Amino acid sequence: MSVKNANQADILNGRSSQRQSHNLVSMLFLLLLFICIFSCVISEPNEVTGYGPVFEEQPVDTIYPEESPEAKITMNCRARANPPATYKWKLDGMEIDLDAGGSHYSLVGGNLVISKPDKTEHVGQYSCLATNTYGTVVSREASVQFGYLDLFSSEERSSVYVKEGQGAVLLCAPPPHYPAELSFRWILNEFPTFIIPDKRRFVSQITGNLYISKVDSSDRGNYSCIASSPSISKSVFSNYIPLEPQTERPIRKYPADLRVKFPDTTALVGQNVTLECFALGNPVPEIRWKKIDGHLPSNHEVHMTGTQLHLYNVQFEDGGTYKCEAINSKGKDYHTARVSVEAFPEWVEHIRSTEIDLRSDYTMSCKASGKPNPHIRWLKNGEPVDRKEMRFSSLTFDDSGMYQCIAENRHGVIYASAELRVFDCAPTFEHNPVKRVLAAKNGRVVIECRPRAAPKPAFSWSKDTELLSNSTRVFIWEDGSLEILNVTRADEGRYTCFAENDRGKANSTGDLLVMDSTKITLAPSNTDVKLGENTSMQCAASHDQSLDITFIWSLDGRVIDLHIDSQHYERTTNGSSNGELLIKNVQLKHAGQYTCTAQTPVDNITASAHLVVRGPPGAPGGVRIIEKTDKSVTLQWSRGADNHSPISKYIIQYKDQFSNDVWKNATTFPVNVEGNAEMTTVVDLIPWTDYEFRVIATNTLGTGDPSNPSPIVKTLEAVPVVAPSDVGGGGGASRELTITWTPVKPEYYYGPNFGYIVAFKPQDEQEWKRVAVADPQARRYVHKASDIPPLTEFQVKVKAFNVQGEGPYSLTAIIYSAQDAPSEAPAVVEARALSMVSLQSHPCVFVSQVKYWESGQSEGQAETIAVSSRENHTKLENLRPYTEYIIEVRGYNSAGYGPPSHHFRVLTKKPPPDRAPKIIAKKVKGQSINIAWEQVEPMANESSIEGYRVLYRPEGQTTGTLYNTYKRNIDLPLPPNGNYVVEVRAHTEGGDGATTTIPSFLSWLLCLILSTWYYLQFMDNEQFDHLAG
Repeated sequence: MSVKNANQADILNGRSSQRQSHNLVSMLFLLLLFICIFSCVISEPNEVTGYGPVFEEQPVDTIYPEESPEAKITMNCRARANPPATYKWKLDGMEIDLDAGGSHYSLVGGNLVISKPDKTEHVGQYSCLATNTYGTVVSREASVQFGYLDLFSSEERSSVYVKEGQGAVLLCAPPPHYPAELSFRWILNEFPTFIIPDKRRFVSQITGNLYISKVDSSDRGNYSCIASSPSISKSVFSNYIPLEPQTERPIRKYPADLRVKFPDTTALVGQNVTLECFALGNPVPEIRWKKIDGHLPSNHEVHMTGTQLHLYNVQFEDGGTYKCEAINSKGKDYHTARVSVEAFPEWVEHIRSTEIDLRSDYTMSCKASGKPNPHIRWLKNGEPVDRKEMRFSSLTFDDSGMYQCIAENRHGVIYASAELRVFDCAPTFEHNPVKRVLAAKNGRVVIECRPRAAPKPAFSWSKDTELLSNSTRVFIWEDGSLEILNVTRADEGRYTCFAENDRGKANSTGDLLVMDSTKITLAPSNTDVKLGENTSMQCAASHDQSLDITFIWSLDGRVIDLHIDSQHYERTTNGSSNGELLIKNVQLKHAGQYTCTAQTPVDNITASAHLVVRGPPGAPGGVRIIEKTDKSVTLQWSRGADNHSPISKYIIQYKDQFSNDVWKNATTFPVNVEGNAEMTTVVDLIPWTDYEFRVIATNTLGTGDPSNPSPIVKTLEAVPVVAPSDVGGGGGASRELTITWTPVKPEYYYGPNFGYIVAFKPQDEQEWKRVAVADPQARRYVHKASDIPPLTEFQVKVKAFNVQGEGPYSLTAIIYSAQDAPSEAPAVVEARALSMVSLQSHPCVFVSQVKYWESGQSEGQAETIAVSSRENHTKLENLRPYTEYIIEVRGYNSAGYGPPSHHFRVLTKKPPPDRAPKIIAKKVKGQSINIAWEQVEPMANESSIEGYRVLYRPEGQTTGTLYNTYKRNIDLPLPPNGNYVVEVRAHTEGGDGATTTIPSFLSWLLCLILSTWYYLQFMDNEQFDHLAG
């Protein structure tokens, strides 16, 4: 080999080594670039590349019944994660050792199973931790508690003695239990006779006690309280409590006395709340509910005959002071307490999983609402972080992990979890290349450049082969996007975005196409219509024919949904470039600014016009009372919208406590309330009455909606002007004067402390006696005095009074004092048996009571019958046959009973035979029919036969001709027409016996005549006579 060739070989070898070295460097660079790019790709938190744990199921509070047959508790926990998560559990903040010897704990998937739960070991707060390579998250805490409901005490319950008319409270005294929530019912005497709560009886669902507002004799019995725990599905019964009503005559009346009073209550937004009130009293009190600082919420309902106020879906504005008032004719009682509305924590802003460039600044933010204001704390990978705000400057890879922010107040805890991933890589457009963009001529366009890169790259743009820079028309944004203003056809072309950082660089190209801009060719115009008319809004536009155009209408900025609002809005179909809007049956709500938007995929343009709707006035506002008297109030209000037609007059309406929620037109002064007025006086009202008022405006186009009602106002008190009616009376017990009347209606009380003045005097005296009766519902007054002579004529009158004074008297009535009770027994009494079931007695006083009973019974089993003053005898029926009865007679009148007569003994008759006569022959004799029967033989315990009774009646009727005979046959006339029935029965002194019936007598008679003719044709008379006999 020559030196030249050797040198050439060395040179070639050198070049080859240099080429190999260069190729190696290039390969290493490409490998690093690939790794960097690949690292950008795998940092995407998706199913392929992996992500931190996200809870799909978390543990919940658990109540384990102590008597549960299933000896385990399962606390659920499941998280979605890639790679799959591993799980740990904590009890009261301490990690549970699942591998400890004799442990009751085991793990099934992520679920914690507690076998053979023990109250001393396993009660507490549990939390689940889910972990993978990206970090750890902690579940919300969940409690485990043991539920129980012990038996009631076995001690015997004492009897409760209460006078009739008084109230009673039977204490439930529920046994120890957990959780606190119980439901209560009561049974009377035996299961399942449940006490049904009504206006008189109430079962508190807070204490379990049974309240009876007014006890009467029907309440006597044995009562048992049933306490039920819905959490553990168990019920227990108390021992019986005997209730013994004590008779008191007359039954006294008692004022309303609230015994169940709802406490100050705190409710959470969205919850339902029940307030309880119940009162004892006679008459049974009526319960009324009010909200002191406003009207009762619209979401309220009154249940259980007024004893429970339910507030549904409570909101903050429902908070305030509530009042329950118990009222009866003897008085009233009331109770007030506050309802405070607070709120469970709720996220206003919370963290979300994100990827942030290495060395960037970043702040994680969490905000929560609630009442009280929630406290925010942070966790990273399950461990507490002592920061109020997660603010990072110059992020590092160590900042990556699973973060949780926790908002907490006394009502609960909420969690938000997110993964923070810190990354860096060279720019890549793989997932978000520059796109093809359409722009409108003369418009504005933005071409986005969003490569994936960390740290943030520098950006530059080119059009075709020309490098672009910022100008008055072209701008490169900080995020890489390119903005072009006043676009022309010359701007069409291919645009390339270049991105470069210290890890590398990349570019992506997209096309810009310029289209004709959209223009409004027919704009809507201002329109004026009346309520209920139809109108339209014009709108048309020109646009690039290669693009679709859409017309969108909005009213005062709100897009009109033509499908939902199809009752009033409709689009015409007059060509694709026409967007006319038809408005049907225009309402006041349709007034405003209408905007037509003509929109293509490239641009849009708008035009607007106003629609004025003329109609009846809007509702006046701020109705309030500025002055009141006993019969008038002065109202003031603010004008509502006139809806483009002047208000001509106002109508004032009222509703009082007696009108059953019916609004009525009020009388005003002046009579006509002009349209420019904002004040008037309502007259002819009733004193001491609760009123609400509302105002309605009217114009030439109609009458508007009423205002909201004014606050309730009570007119001032006044002297009563209505006297009781139907004054009368008389009668009663000896030495009594009974005066009666019809009470005044409550609307005419005119003030508190309402009652009656009763005045009376003998006819021949001048001075009136006056007595006050304080009960407004009283209907009678009984004056007792030993010197009142019987059956004496009195003049009586009654008037009303209240705290303001006395009203007018009623018309004077004439009544008589009571007569004395009879002082002697009936002088002559006769009694005789009429039949086996009746007897007749003859008392000889004008008004009598006859008492009778069987001689073998006690007098306490006697029956009684009253005999009117017009009769001096009576008939006792439905007695037992052949039985001795004892009879006693005594006179009575309104003053009472007289002494009894001596006892009379009467034996009722034996019963008639229970066997009917047997018919033995029936034959025709000329114009009559002869019927014969066998003798009925009575038994030893039956009455003797005195004769027979034959009833001859048309078929289908119950009456006819009754014949009595001592014979055992009878001749009856032939029936004139139709079917006749014959009934035959034996007659005795104990009554009539069983009946034999011969039905359809005419049919039988025709058969008999035909048979007779037949025998006349074929047999001689002697044979016929022998046969008939």
